[in-house]
Formats: sequence, structure tokens, C-alpha cells
Amino acid sequence: MAASALKVALVPYILPERCYEELIVDLNLLHVPCLKVFLSKALGFGVVAGSLVVKMPQILKILAAKSAEGLDFNAILLELVAISGTMAYSITNNFPFSAWGEALFIMIQTVSIGFMVQHFGGQTRRGLAFLFTYFTLLALLLSPLTPSVVVTTLQVSNMPTAATSRLLQAATNYRNGHTGQLSAITTFLLFAGSLARIFTSIQETGDLLMVLTYVVSLACHSLILAQVLYYWNARDRLKKE
Repeated sequence: MAASALKVALVPYILPERCYEELIVDLNLLHVPCLKVFLSKALGFGVVAGSLVVKMPQILKILAAKSAEGLDFNAILLELVAISGTMAYSITNNFPFSAWGEALFIMIQTVSIGFMVQHFGGQTRRGLAFLFTYFTLLALLLSPLTPSVVVTTLQVSNMPTAATSRLLQAATNYRNGHTGQLSAITTFLLFAGSLARIFTSIQETGDLLMVLTYVVSLACHSLILAQVLYYWNARDRLKKE
């Protein structure tokens, strides 16, 4: 009974039938192909689970300070374009949820941050207009009305879009001489998620565009993480000076 329940839980969501037989039934724990499948699925669902709260430290930091100082709204818009493109491309190509699910949860949190940037900047109406416009365009993008070639083109543009988004934020950090309300925890989690996604994309999708997108994402998050570490306590030093 327990074995049957375990099989239902694992097959096919975590392991295909053949790998369940190899790893669980035959206890062949050195079967490398199936170990790769298991590791990829575990990492994938781990990234998706982590994405539920990945930007919560950032959101809580903004709410506590009642300020979004240091966050570049244009960078947030470009990040949303990249996230939306990944979601639409993955859904169109029927990739498993474990390969892209974090994009959904990160999108919701990023939209919230975008609204707060406007709200705490004294532009609440503009923030509400931003929410309405974004979700309207997203619904159109995910609808059958949008040709698949448009979705593919959007995914291709993700690499320069994501890079530009992070470079805008990096430039803002450099001009300010600090990272403002940018959360170190969120930055590190995004860096770690991009690193894990390179492996899972190779393993689960085999799609070169997806892999390259996360490689670019990793490079950009590395830059922001380096700035967070470099400018650590920079605002306190500026106040003392």
C-alpha cells in the first residue's frame, strides 16, 4: 500500500516509470541518467517553491521603509517583459511546470513591487494604470489570438531585455553610491535560482533559448549581487561623512 502511494506521488511528476523502477524498486542508486532526472525535477520544484517568497524580503523592506528608493521602475518594466516572455514561451511549448513555474510567482511579486515604486513615489494613479495595462497585455499574450511567432520573438528578445533591466539597476546603484531598498536576500535568491535553472533547462527542455536566457540572467544577477556586497553599509558610511 505504501509503495503504491509512493509511486502515485512520484510518477510521472518527479520520476518517469523507468526511473522509478531503477531508483526505488531496484535500488540502483548509481543510475546516472535517472539521478540527473531526479536532481533536475527536485531543483525545478525547489526553485518554484522558493519563488513563492523570493521577492518577499524586497517587498517587506519597501513596506517597512515606506520607500522604494534605489529601485529603477524602467528596470522593473523590462524584467516583467522578460518574465512574461518566458511564461508565454513555456506554455506555448508545453514545457513542464517545474521548468518555468517560478516565472508566474516572480511575476506577481515583481508587479507588486512596480506598483509600490509608483505608490510610494506619490504616483498611485499611475501605479493603478500600470497594473491594469500589464495584466491586459499579459492576458492578450497568453490568448490564442497571439501568433506563436510573436511569443518566440519575445523569448529571443529576453536576453537583451533581461540584461538591459539589470544594467539599468546596476547604473542606478552606481549613481547613488548605494543599493537603497534593494534586498540582499532577494538578490542572492534570484542569483541561486538562475544558476539552478541552467541545469534544469538543459535537462527538462533541451531548449537553447531557455538555457541562454538563464545564462544571461545569471550573469546579470551576479553583477547586482556583487554591487550589494560592495556597497554593504554604504549609506551608513555616507551619513557619517
